Amino acid sequence: MRSRDKAAVSALRATLAALDNAEAVPVDEAGLRGLALEQSPVGAGATEAARRELSECRVADIVRAEATERLEAAAQLTAPAHAGRVARLRAEAAVLLRLLDGHGTP
Repeated sequence: MRSRDKAAVSALRATLAALDNAEAVPVDEAGLRGLALEQSPVGAGATEAARRELSECRVADIVRAEATERLEAAAQLTAPAHAGRVARLRAEAAVLLRLLDGHGTP
């Protein structure tokens, strides 16, 4: 990261967001609609919901899906004008696949 590898930063940020989304739990909207303003929870963390715990296998599946998504997008971009974008998508996928292979951080 210190070398400012833009492909690595982009891939890791998007993958962290995907993992964060996978940990989210559905919000019970029915319970939130019935509250008047004065009955609303107040204070730091008052509306926080417990997050799902992802297994190591599930995390690997999400990272693999993110890499696959980039490779599929790169395969669909065939015009020469998209060569730079294709190279970047492939570089991002390589970063994620390296993490899965256990070669450490990019």
